Amino acid sequence: MESAATRSHFEKLESKVDEGVGNVIEWLALVRRFKLRRSEKVTTHGCALLRDSSLRRKLGSEVWTVYEQVAIAAMDCQCLDVSKMCIEVLIAKFPNSARVGRLEGMLYEAKGQWQQAETKYQTLLELQPSDAFAYKRKVAIAKAQGNLGAAIEALKQYLDTFMADQEAWRELAEIYIALQKYSQAAFCYEELILMETANATWHLMYAEVQYTLGGLENLRIARKYYASAIKLSAGKNLRSLYGLCMCSAVLSQTKGRAKDEEGTELQSLASSVIMKKYKEKCPNKARLVTSFLEKQKL
Repeated sequence: MESAATRSHFEKLESKVDEGVGNVIEWLALVRRFKLRRSEKVTTHGCALLRDSSLRRKLGSEVWTVYEQVAIAAMDCQCLDVSKMCIEVLIAKFPNSARVGRLEGMLYEAKGQWQQAETKYQTLLELQPSDAFAYKRKVAIAKAQGNLGAAIEALKQYLDTFMADQEAWRELAEIYIALQKYSQAAFCYEELILMETANATWHLMYAEVQYTLGGLENLRIARKYYASAIKLSAGKNLRSLYGLCMCSAVLSQTKGRAKDEEGTELQSLASSVIMKKYKEKCPNKARLVTSFLEKQKL
């Protein structure tokens, strides 16, 4: 919502629409404008609007946008007959439209017809290789079927074209982690750090992957990135503080290593910040945390 006044106007209008006295056309336009999820109401009120020929004429060219809006909302509600009807109207008006083709693919997905959906998206990609939506739906289809290997391949194809999409890199990293392919996940987080160096989350996730990989060198890298995540979050990221403590604990117990003064100092600072935060925000857990840190020889 853009402002409190706009939000208030929308809520009042929605109440009137629910009572059958509001301007449905304006309400549907606001739902689209604010990207709100009102699937049941959009299906109900949108269908009523589209059945009324006089109201349809008032929409003008906007009627096709409303057909699309209702089709998507109906899929969300599993009102697939309604969705199919809207899509058929759009196909008759725009027979070669890629946008309508995406709706056809989505309807196949809603019906669980995965092969037909994938075939449809592949056809769209052959016609328009830069269709990001079709690539993403192929990823979604693979994940819906539990085929993470296919999801990885689809994401890699997508990233060959849209290599600056951070959410895609993150999703790919999460799938690799689910498959315990930590080295590949680390590569994804390295790409994210290169794209957005000041994002503490990417530093934290990269550190956690390195910690999971284990080994002296990986633990050193993990500690470094836990420290950078702490710095970038102004010391507010408790997960990074714990991670730094755990890395330091493991490194300090490694045989044959010279005493690491810098690591000891970081470890001491991190543990003191953790204790301070618990004493301020959750004093009843402070003793438990103290005991845990002591057991880790911190």
